[in-house]
Amino acid sequence: MLRGILIGVLALGVAGTAFWGYQEHREKNAILINAENNYQRAFHDLTYQIDLLHDKIGTTLAMNSRASLSPELAEVWRLTSEAHSDVGQLPLSLLPFNKTEEFLSNIGDFSYRTAVRDLEKEPLSDKEYQALKQLYKQSADVQQDLRKVQHMVLEKNLRWMDVEMALASNGEAADNTIIDGFKTVEKTVEGYGETDFGPAFVNMQRKDENYKYLKGKEITEEEAARIGQQYAKLGKNANIRVTENGKGSDYGFYSVSIQNKKTKEEANMDITKKGGYPIWFILDREVAKQKVSLNEASNNAVKFLQENGFKDLDLFESAQYDNLGVFTFVSNQDGVRIYPDSIRVKVALDNGSMAAFSAEDYLKAHHQREIPEPAITAEEARAKVNPQLKVMEDRRAIIINDLNQEVSCYEILGTLGEDTYRIYINAETGQEEKVEKLKNAEPVFEDVL
Repeated sequence: MLRGILIGVLALGVAGTAFWGYQEHREKNAILINAENNYQRAFHDLTYQIDLLHDKIGTTLAMNSRASLSPELAEVWRLTSEAHSDVGQLPLSLLPFNKTEEFLSNIGDFSYRTAVRDLEKEPLSDKEYQALKQLYKQSADVQQDLRKVQHMVLEKNLRWMDVEMALASNGEAADNTIIDGFKTVEKTVEGYGETDFGPAFVNMQRKDENYKYLKGKEITEEEAARIGQQYAKLGKNANIRVTENGKGSDYGFYSVSIQNKKTKEEANMDITKKGGYPIWFILDREVAKQKVSLNEASNNAVKFLQENGFKDLDLFESAQYDNLGVFTFVSNQDGVRIYPDSIRVKVALDNGSMAAFSAEDYLKAHHQREIPEPAITAEEARAKVNPQLKVMEDRRAIIINDLNQEVSCYEILGTLGEDTYRIYINAETGQEEKVEKLKNAEPVFEDVL
């Protein structure tokens, strides 16, 4: 009797385990099938987008109407964006594909810049037209390479999951046609060399200017340690570690780590070698309950910046996140706000001390600029905005536009309904450069129910 009960219990246990294993197997298969379907969709979408891209570039070559050319180039830009998105969804992170992505990026940048400019006043140059012809030919090569891969994938019913596992394990897939095919695409693009897009393309991508505007002599590691102590304020007996970075570079820096021996509070910061300017700073400590108002914290941030040599700044934005106040400052030159020169300061609201600081944008961009006199008046700029907007104030400003160029503008602040907007009107042309909707106060959802 007992033996029969035991056998029954064991049989149920085996059956239960088998059923659990079967369910696990089914769920795992469902996940793998879903991933495979997503990979297949992204790949075939990519091939389709490259087909369309080639055709659209060809269409622009045949166009003579500038009114039609702008929207067609905008369509080229949209297609390159979608192709980029499809590439990002494929398991190619371990496979070099950067040249192809750079190729797509260059097409997108060129087409966007050309589409948004006034082609009536500044038509395509001979070099730009030749660049389009070259892109048309190159996109045809990429199109053919991808079609070959697509043909093999469909003919042999190849799976992308095998590619992912092969790349992750550095092993050889049973059939690595897909990997070989994408390597062929990359090799094809790599052989193109640099396409000459004409002089207008030079300023398209805002280059990393590093810290070319910095002034002063190079500091030593000991001086970097002293600067770190000045910012951290963790006591004279703190442990300090200085590491030199960027050796051989024109713009090296020191990384400084400071720890209070008793409280174990730690501060970290990077300091430029030239001039000894702080790039960023962060103090790692628990922030207690708020005792300091946001206004008082902003005053502390202003005092901190002035004490450390950052002058002629305007408070641009302030916000509170939990028990921290976050403030953004921009430089002010002769009454004109310079938005590329920005500094962010984070203040702890328990005692009003600095918690973090970032001046990278400011250090890379700040210099004395020659600001041209505006070609239009403030009243004329106000007339350019939506008449439904209730204008509150205006000021002069320098901003970075969508083409990564500094432009002189009128900054106009106004309301429309319950929303507030910041609108930038080009002070030379009167064109609307940028419109920003300011964030409204977030609603509090506690105790709603």
